[in-house]
Amino acid sequence: MLNRAELGSAMAGLAVLVVSGMIATPAGSALTAVQAKPPVYRYEAFWVFPPARSPDVDKISAAANQKVLAPALADGGLVGYGDDKNLAGGGFTHSNWWQATSLPGVLKLIDAFDKHDGSSSPQLASATEHWGRLYGSRYYNWKAGSWKGAYGYRFAYNVKPGVAPRDVADMLSTYYVPILEKLFADGIIVQYEIDTEGVHSADSPGQVIVSLVAPSAEDLDKLAFPVSDNEGPMIEAAKASVITNRDSPHVEYVRVNVTYK
Repeated sequence: MLNRAELGSAMAGLAVLVVSGMIATPAGSALTAVQAKPPVYRYEAFWVFPPARSPDVDKISAAANQKVLAPALADGGLVGYGDDKNLAGGGFTHSNWWQATSLPGVLKLIDAFDKHDGSSSPQLASATEHWGRLYGSRYYNWKAGSWKGAYGYRFAYNVKPGVAPRDVADMLSTYYVPILEKLFADGIIVQYEIDTEGVHSADSPGQVIVSLVAPSAEDLDKLAFPVSDNEGPMIEAAKASVITNRDSPHVEYVRVNVTYK
């Protein structure tokens, strides 16, 4: 089991690499420590539907977004919401999600969303699987606006037992945030976040999930992220000290409709 002293050593070593310039960062960016932002919370409901039901699910998601989530965004209860259709890599076919600056702001929308054509709906009742996940992030950015048919990309790292996922997110942010901010400034992505799961058990490894949204397939094609060969042996060694699947993170591609305030 990795103790906090070993984790601290890995984090300190990564910070030295950034400050010394041994880790590549966007040209012209300041080599400074990444500051965590106030937390945001996201709830995501995952579904597995037969392919024939996909058009019905799309209609239900669009209606729920307009009747439940859009008013909550306008009232300041949410900062963003969206729905995803899995393209590759996930164990789900569709998902709906919303994001707020407080945990109560996220949780109280679950009942409201379910009541709108919720579990009693014949279309949703046809789901073969359904589950929910709660995430938190202190490293994120988004552009205000709506994107329909954008592309989402996310990859998940499994954290070693005994290591706090939040500490790993802090460590990874030192390397990833400058890269993501450069992509954000160039308009290649319109949103990113580094998440940790709100709930995990001792038998199930915690995860750190890096996700981003590109407005078009052409923008998605410009991404080469993450690429181990670009990270170099030192960052890989730091990741190896806290992550079990550093060479093969779980990757998902989704088609997303997203709105941010």
